[in-house]
Amino acid sequence: MPRLWFDKGTLLLKGEVGTPYGKWDPRSGCYRIKACHYRDVLDFFKASDICVEDAVSSLPALEQLKGSIELRNYQDKALDQWLVAGKRGVLVLPTAAGKTFIALKAVDLLKVQTLIVVPTLDLLDQWRKRVRDCLGVEAGVVGGGECVLRMVTVSTYDSAYAQAAFLGNHFLLLIFDEVHHLASPGYMQIAEMFFAPYRMGLTATYERSDQRHTLLPLLVGDPVYSVSVEELTAGKHLSDYTYEKIAVELTEQEQQLYDENMAVFRGYLESRHIVLYSASAFRRFIMSTGRDPKAREALLARNKALKVAVNSEAKLDLLAEKLEVYKDEKVLIFTLYNDLVYIISKRFLVPAVTHKTPREERREILTNFGNGKYKVIVTSQVLDEGVDVPDASVGIVLGGTGSKREFIQRLGRLLRKKEGKLAKLVEIISKSTVEVDISRRRRLNNNNKASSTSSVSNGGGS
Repeated sequence: MPRLWFDKGTLLLKGEVGTPYGKWDPRSGCYRIKACHYRDVLDFFKASDICVEDAVSSLPALEQLKGSIELRNYQDKALDQWLVAGKRGVLVLPTAAGKTFIALKAVDLLKVQTLIVVPTLDLLDQWRKRVRDCLGVEAGVVGGGECVLRMVTVSTYDSAYAQAAFLGNHFLLLIFDEVHHLASPGYMQIAEMFFAPYRMGLTATYERSDQRHTLLPLLVGDPVYSVSVEELTAGKHLSDYTYEKIAVELTEQEQQLYDENMAVFRGYLESRHIVLYSASAFRRFIMSTGRDPKAREALLARNKALKVAVNSEAKLDLLAEKLEVYKDEKVLIFTLYNDLVYIISKRFLVPAVTHKTPREERREILTNFGNGKYKVIVTSQVLDEGVDVPDASVGIVLGGTGSKREFIQRLGRLLRKKEGKLAKLVEIISKSTVEVDISRRRRLNNNNKASSTSSVSNGGGS
């Protein structure tokens, strides 16, 4: 009888048969198969009426789950679509729409060994708590210096990648939070080296600018359910919100510095007949800076100009006004650069969260923001993705990238439902700079129903 077993992230098949998924490995004297094809291999043998000894899995002990999750109607529909699709696929729902609860309901229904893969240690802690609260069991953890496997285990992408050769046959269900990360060249090996037949991806923003999201159907399954922000606000599942864009003037000195640096950047592009017509074209330009000193000089000049626009004094003056207007609400301030985070933190005496903030300090800041001790937090980009920031109702954006994902995720930090809540997203940009185009790209094709107003401030007044 042919025998199938797991070997360092792959499957080995020994016997007088092969499969369409295997490749002969002369060193081991048998067929070697990507672990992700486990389900396909078994289906092939079943269809071929061939019995095989299956010695692949090495599963943690099952535990008694005590599920307490009640799903909303759209969450039920999303889970049903995933089940109908063969327990594989991606669910695309806005931030704050409860993707975590759908995934944990799937774990409760299937009652199989599950690995939940997340991008950050903050999210690892968040999922660990949700597993305890919603399923009544302690989660295993792989990451942050821990390596304990249990029926339901949470891992970072980095740890799952590093440990795939060891972990790959321990779980039947994989849940990828922020699944767009999975399509990166390194992380996609996680999906390939795990044998788990059941897979779920979760994201608020499926598409990637590099188009690598087209690989996700092979790794985790097709998108099987999608719902928009406007559908959930209309259905009263998320808070309604408004969007306001305000343009401020640079000071004379700032404008001069901005123009000088942009002239260097644009001059280089013109001299080389380069047109940055897309994100991929811009990536090619950035790659060229490694071999062309003039290209590097141009990129540094552009970055300096952008920094002037993002960090303008008029933005800080207007921020002071807005913080006074919203003094009775919880406010998240988003910036692009860490140095502006610390300037704001010092000037307005508010806690700062960046990638340099120690894990325990970040946890303390978010806890106190949740209980109302802190009314305002300023951050760069570390709170854009996935972190469950409690009931903030105002977001003030002082700078960011042109990413549609960034806009959706920052807005999502504000949309958690609360009785009588109207979320406000305020974007402050510098007039007559590249920030105008960057802001436009952020919102392009988002299909947001936000009531958008624009106003112009000269030197800081609104």
